[in-house]
Amino acid sequence: MKAGSILMAIGLVAASLSVGAAQLYQWKDAQGHTVYSDQAPPPSIRNAQQKAFKGNVIEIGESYNAKTAREKFPVTLYASACGIPCDQARQLLGERGIPFSGKDPQASPEAQAELKKLTGRLSVPVLVVGSERIDGFEAGQWQTALDRAGYPKSPSGSKPETAAAPAPAPASAPAPTPAPAAAHP
Repeated sequence: MKAGSILMAIGLVAASLSVGAAQLYQWKDAQGHTVYSDQAPPPSIRNAQQKAFKGNVIEIGESYNAKTAREKFPVTLYASACGIPCDQARQLLGERGIPFSGKDPQASPEAQAELKKLTGRLSVPVLVVGSERIDGFEAGQWQTALDRAGYPKSPSGSKPETAAAPAPAPASAPAPTPAPAAAHP
């Protein structure tokens, strides 16, 4: 029962704490009971411990799937001001909320050397997902590579917008049941 009342005391103290950082004190009273309080202990108490709590915070951010994909299959986009293909490449990654490292071979000699070593040429865009490389922009191939890596199909794991479902067709009237045949002697 002692453990239960201690847990209840901790729960009550924790419930009374604000969402921000809060202080909690722990000490033993004269009878040897452990006391938890948000108030500082009396001056006669020795060996009091001060605990700090951050409060109840639910972190909203990257989904587990996105984090796992990012860690196992990092995305690198080699692109420059190449026009529509590079613009579409960036747009696709942006629409899916894919975190990526962008490298511009026209602006960086290091990126140029990396791209030359990777592909043997300087054509962009090039997408690298983990160890998989796709030369040129083709939305279907890019989507498939990102799907295989486990990236969510939309930012922050939210569901993509879809067109409204068509209204169900009206139910047709049931066919009339045939009348029973007359009995013939």
